[in-house]
Amino acid sequence: MAPAGTHFAASALPALKTAEDCRDYFLTVEPYISSLYDLPQRIVAAGLDRSLLLEVYLSTNPLVSALAFSIFLGPLFLAVSEFNRNYSQVDRCWSILPTLYNAHYVTWSHLNGLPTARLDLLMAVSVFWSVRLTFNYWRKGGYQIGSEDYRWEVLKQYIPPFLFFLFDVVFISILQNLLLFTITTPTYILLLTSQTTPNTLATSDMAFAVLIVSLVITSAIADQQQWNYYTARTTYRSTAKVPQDSPYNAISLDRGFNTHGLWAWSRHPNFAAEQGVWIALFQWSCYATFSFWNWSGIGAVLYLILFQASTWFTELITKRKYEEYAEYQKRVSKFLPKLTTAFTEGMGNEPIGGADKGKGKVENGGLEKRQTRSKTRKA
Repeated sequence: MAPAGTHFAASALPALKTAEDCRDYFLTVEPYISSLYDLPQRIVAAGLDRSLLLEVYLSTNPLVSALAFSIFLGPLFLAVSEFNRNYSQVDRCWSILPTLYNAHYVTWSHLNGLPTARLDLLMAVSVFWSVRLTFNYWRKGGYQIGSEDYRWEVLKQYIPPFLFFLFDVVFISILQNLLLFTITTPTYILLLTSQTTPNTLATSDMAFAVLIVSLVITSAIADQQQWNYYTARTTYRSTAKVPQDSPYNAISLDRGFNTHGLWAWSRHPNFAAEQGVWIALFQWSCYATFSFWNWSGIGAVLYLILFQASTWFTELITKRKYEEYAEYQKRVSKFLPKLTTAFTEGMGNEPIGGADKGKGKVENGGLEKRQTRSKTRKA
């Protein structure tokens, strides 16, 4: 006997014969776009009847239902952000929504009786990604009431209120939200391949999963190195003393930004690895369909563009705060490291290494400088 949802899947998915068919936009996406317009009426007609709502869910193409949910969230993000005058509403969901979309594809497949070995593996990897990013956002205070990305406040200084409202409508609340849906569309393609491949994990599936996990771990290491540095810097600024057993010296902490560990090779190693996660997911869908490109790559491309723009703006602010940041930009690449060079020398004439070589030689001078600054602030 066929699983209960199988007949729904037959109407919600195209009949595909080859893995190559799974990447064809005109076979797998275009025929179902029109159902997006009818979906609200079908949901309203189902009312609160759980069986009817489940039928609507199972009989709707999963890409369309995911897109509908993303469109539904846009106005909610806008309303909350404008009501609270806090524009980090999408930021708070950044680490959650992509995994929610992936969970939707996996759940839909399970309920419709489709093979899910590959999707189950992807889901485990996606949860791992979410846990890392959510934890880091939480410990930095991102979920505290009133917490907001400092860049929005800076941006408001350069944009008139009405234009910033339009910016919130178009970019912050809608386009960013849609982007989080778009970067998970390769999962839809992997869902489709269940029709053309055995329900087993290939070596390539394990390889992509390991690659994504490795990138997440790289991000976690970079985050922890950044956390360690700013924790030491906070202590140093409040006591005018370098913390005991700290790998940083006074010059490094006076500099104000981290140049140690992965940050000696890349100015944004966590961002680099984060972008790599979604490129890897996209390439997973390409490999599974015997191609180098498919329509779902638009999500990864837009993600790269967003990171280029946001990092440029972040560094513009950072460069104004720290006078030595311009020199750091010259020595260290933005994302991918230059294998021939790393930040292994101090800004100025004081030599430092990964753990600030020459620490004893320069620490007293740096401490005197910090104490002088502290006295000046108190005065």
